Amino acid sequence: MAKPSLPQGTRDFGPDVVRKRNYIFDTIRNVFELYGFQPLETPAMENLETLMGKYGEEGDKLIFKILNNGLDNPGKEKQVREDFEKVLQGKNVSSITERALKYDLTIPFARYVAMNHNQLTFPFKRYQIQPVWRADRPQKGRYREFYQCDADVVGSNSLLNEVELAMIYSEVFEKLGIDIELKINSRKILASLAEQCGGIDKFTDITIAIDKLDKIGLKKVKEELSQKGLAENQVNIVQEYLEIAGDNTQKINKLKEIFGASNIGAKGIEELEYIVSNPPLTTQHSRLLIDLALARGLNYYTGIIFEVKASNVQMGSIGGGGRYDDLTELFGVPNIPGVGISFGVDRIYDVMEELKLFSKEVHTGTQVLFFNLGEEESKNAFSIMQQLRNKNIRCELYHEQVKFDKQFKYAEKKNIPYVVIIGSKEAKEKTCVIKDIRNGEQQTIPLNQLFNFSFL
Repeated sequence: MAKPSLPQGTRDFGPDVVRKRNYIFDTIRNVFELYGFQPLETPAMENLETLMGKYGEEGDKLIFKILNNGLDNPGKEKQVREDFEKVLQGKNVSSITERALKYDLTIPFARYVAMNHNQLTFPFKRYQIQPVWRADRPQKGRYREFYQCDADVVGSNSLLNEVELAMIYSEVFEKLGIDIELKINSRKILASLAEQCGGIDKFTDITIAIDKLDKIGLKKVKEELSQKGLAENQVNIVQEYLEIAGDNTQKINKLKEIFGASNIGAKGIEELEYIVSNPPLTTQHSRLLIDLALARGLNYYTGIIFEVKASNVQMGSIGGGGRYDDLTELFGVPNIPGVGISFGVDRIYDVMEELKLFSKEVHTGTQVLFFNLGEEESKNAFSIMQQLRNKNIRCELYHEQVKFDKQFKYAEKKNIPYVVIIGSKEAKEKTCVIKDIRNGEQQTIPLNQLFNFSFL
């Protein structure tokens, strides 16, 4: 019999991990609700045509395609093999595959808006917390199945939305105890850069190359741009752009020198100025930085773009997003502008583990274990336990009568902080024994005081 295993890039989550993840989810969800966002869910799979062509050439390669049923037709085996080869090359063959697992939450959301725009009240603010799948190479902080937490606003051009989304990032990470750098840039400035490098048709090549700067360095970025057909002077323009340094004000001033005469460049600079002029966005725990190397390789972004990096830890981005003013037009519904952000929960979890940011309370499931001292005693304990449960105290009764030592070990292994002992003597005297197994303190109290005891 084969040894049980998991597909690469996927994981099981035990109780302790799920509790910590739920703490992250709940923190993000509460902030989303605080800012007026509504919950939404979309299916795990979408029609392949919904996803393909929306993420750029690199993204399309990472879409998990789902094979159609009934491919085992012996009479068409040769044709099936040929079609399957085409699918492996990234081509869409409807006889082989018509559906795919969703790559992110944004495109399915755009599809939802396009299908339901006549019933929605705009601006429509939604949040979504669901798993997504990517056929990526698994490595630290990068998985094939992972959760995203998105917040998007559609139906509004106002930059107040960008400011609010930036504040959501700041507030969530402050509550989680993670110091962050919130990096921003504008795709309009990158479009202006492409204009200076020979035309807007160079835009995708330039953004894809720039987006790899952190991973491959400036020299390799320049080589890639040359391979894409940029002349030496055009590559030098990109280099000059990437070497702009200083604080936010100095960067904006330099951008005005280079791109101020371009309509689209000037608009991008104006948007950046608006965002960085909001002082609450730089706090004790979050720093707002203009990062001109930030490109966000996805094709659908059109304006301000975001990326979040955790300070003091080696990890990729833990959040990102931006404006996408024509995304629903891909589904035949034009003129619905949008902007959104995403939280990378799996990476956030890894950061919090590395920095030991989870409090002891997050680990606690059951708060109280009632010892089992026999049939009559356990019936009495069960009745009392139910009254505690009605007061939202999480408790359980040990499943059988065994030695105290075994019941104590059970509580210790499950990190249950308190045990309650009610034997025949305690029942007769209407008392109970409470022991805090974290410090060994034990006390006997009147039974009626149990219901007001602080199990913290």
